[in-house]
Amino acid sequence: MANSTKKLIYQFRITLLQIAPSIWRRIQVPERYTFWDLHVAIQDSMGWLDYHLHAFDLQRYEGKSAVEIGIPDNETRDLRTIAGWEVGIADHFIRPGISIPYKYDFGDGWVHDIVLEGILVGEPKWKYPRCIAGERACPPEDCGGSDGYYRLLEILRAAEHPEHSDTIAWLKGHARNYHPYDPECFDPQAVRFSDPKKRWTKAFTGNGRQ
Repeated sequence: MANSTKKLIYQFRITLLQIAPSIWRRIQVPERYTFWDLHVAIQDSMGWLDYHLHAFDLQRYEGKSAVEIGIPDNETRDLRTIAGWEVGIADHFIRPGISIPYKYDFGDGWVHDIVLEGILVGEPKWKYPRCIAGERACPPEDCGGSDGYYRLLEILRAAEHPEHSDTIAWLKGHARNYHPYDPECFDPQAVRFSDPKKRWTKAFTGNGRQ
């Protein structure tokens, strides 16, 4: 009877593709989470500011159909989009080892590999979601994808660069750890997770969509 009260926890590794050395996070979230909830946890743990559209790509599971989970309001793309808040992560992450691409900011084109590493029994002493590991800071928002990111790093490393001062000023509002922005720095204990319900209300109730 005691085992029936145990809450299951899904452990994911999130790796940002197109960047080397690797930028990655390891997070643990409740089994009851929806894909919207997971989206918020990914944003918070990576360090993104949730300024842009996102999508989990399910095409590999739906054969030839173009299917994704995200925000179903972008009619310019030839895809069938399922609302993330209507689908539980347990419906697709049915066993460890399954991975699903997570796309963020379709302009900059960031793609993350989301891998379910394990399904665990939650510890009563811990509050979930939680970030337990990771390396390197998230790229700044709107930096221009991987090419723009590498160019930004070159500018920051060269104090004599004519765009150095302007770039440092620009980082405010574009990166969570902008002052100073250290691409090598990440502390999992410093991650603070938002309430997914409050994020949804802010995004879709009178404040415009993301």
